[in-house]
Amino acid sequence: MSTPTRSRDSAAPTADSRDSRSVPYAPFPLRADPALLGLTTRRVITRLGPLAVRTSPSRTGTTATVLLHGAAGSWSTWTPLLEAARSRGAEVGDLVLVDLPGWGGAPLPDRPLRNGRDSRTTDAYARAVADAVRSLGYLEWNLVGHSLGGFLALHLASIEPVRTRSVGLVSPTTFSVMAAAAHPLRRFASLPAYSALLAVMAMFAPFGGAASVLLAALNRARLLRAVVSPLFAHPSLVPRSILDALAAEVRPEAFVIASRQAGAYEAVEHWRRITCPVRSVRGEHDAFVTVEDDRMLGTIIRGASTAVLTTAGHFGHIEAPYSVLDALADSFSPRS
Repeated sequence: MSTPTRSRDSAAPTADSRDSRSVPYAPFPLRADPALLGLTTRRVITRLGPLAVRTSPSRTGTTATVLLHGAAGSWSTWTPLLEAARSRGAEVGDLVLVDLPGWGGAPLPDRPLRNGRDSRTTDAYARAVADAVRSLGYLEWNLVGHSLGGFLALHLASIEPVRTRSVGLVSPTTFSVMAAAAHPLRRFASLPAYSALLAVMAMFAPFGGAASVLLAALNRARLLRAVVSPLFAHPSLVPRSILDALAAEVRPEAFVIASRQAGAYEAVEHWRRITCPVRSVRGEHDAFVTVEDDRMLGTIIRGASTAVLTTAGHFGHIEAPYSVLDALADSFSPRS
């Protein structure tokens, strides 16, 4: 797979930080130890079972800053952004970093059926996040989501408009991915990187837990790097530790379930109910998010704004964390 070449966008402003242009590309590693960032690990019970969350050591108010990872990673994908904030001495509020069901330290829920349907739905996942945040004593939240996490953040904002104070998005899963998930063969030419990744995940998904063993072997042989490389603007410049960490976090069955839900999702019906500020940022070289996605998001959600990072692909918070921090400053402000 290769990342499609894109011309510079003129539909959205650039969001690269002035004081970060001299910062190296992908300047921080992914941290696996939350204590290195002053975070505490907790286990909370939700309607979809237990979730692993990393939180600020103590609650200082009633509003949480909730970080939701994408379908290629876990809570640790946010650690470069937190490193950037710490290096600046920036306030980020009371943090809650969630491992979504099926990723990181959260088990994939069993498949209980309700009215003949799989209960592992977008709505159930979003409500499980709300369960987790409420169980920690918070009454409101600023949501920051990457990719799949952005998709869930938008849904949670639509069903909890009073509780949601803002939504910050990094390369969110929206219309192009939803169309490709619904019709992967028909839409292959329009989003080849995603369609090819979905095909790989679908191939491994039937192996369940055994897929991790197979994928670990591929990772040791450096073959999984080819799968995740199209997600970056400059894959040759990404430290090996980051690509290895992301490859180790691949969860084929969870990825396929999330894609199935995205393909059936009625975005207009839900997202037009959002009332809070929405700010979205994506990489100019993003293989999953397009200019048209930006336009449609702004059409459906009143007041939503989008910006482009000229130096990033799909993982802006890893590739250009300072720029993402600046672009989504309102979502990280304890007073937002």
